[in-house]
Amino acid sequence: MRRLMFALFLIAALPVAAQNRPADLQPLPEAPPPPPGVADAAIEPQITIVQHGETKEEQYRVNGKLYMIKVTPPHGGTPYYLIDSRGDGTWARQESLDSGVRVPMWVIGNF
Repeated sequence: MRRLMFALFLIAALPVAAQNRPADLQPLPEAPPPPPGVADAAIEPQITIVQHGETKEEQYRVNGKLYMIKVTPPHGGTPYYLIDSRGDGTWARQESLDSGVRVPMWVIGNF
């Protein structure tokens, strides 16, 4: 019985809630441009797609330095990543990008 009363109340309240809009709505102004030096094109990664037979590689570079390769095997295989985390040319394979991230869990206090 309570559920039925609640549903009837909601049905009656919806048209009232829809009418409570201000009549003088105006569009928001355009967002200002970012300050100079913040939106640097060199920070954005440059992505190059290379085909090796049926295998597709997406090479990610920043400032011309290759730091990650996404390899997609043929026929819709699961992609994996080759990451140069230290910048010395040593590549490590990761199955997903979030596998190396760990949430810090410090004990602040015990009671």
